[in-house]
Amino acid sequence: MRRLIIAANLFVAGCATVPEQPQPQPTPVTVSPHIRSDLLGLTVSELVQRLGTPAFQFREGPGLKLQFRASRCILDAYLYPPVGGPGAERVTHVDTRLRSGADIDLRTCVAAIQGA
Repeated sequence: MRRLIIAANLFVAGCATVPEQPQPQPTPVTVSPHIRSDLLGLTVSELVQRLGTPAFQFREGPGLKLQFRASRCILDAYLYPPVGGPGAERVTHVDTRLRSGADIDLRTCVAAIQGA
């Protein structure tokens, strides 16, 4: 009887379906609403025209990071293609910091880079 119960349990377990794994959905790229900047939405060429040649450029997946430096601060601009499909990459996020790593106001850093 014990073997019959074990065999029945194994049979039932063999008939169980494997739960379907959810497919990863691409995360839409949106502009951060808490960051107000006239740099947001610019293309690579518009950003280079405004800030000059980047000191560093790094591509990871669909994104592009451009880094601009002044003697006082560093600005990182992150560009991504439009969510709907092909098109020019645009700035979706901007980070600024002093060379020490401390935060600095975006406008102050942009002014330092433009004056450098």
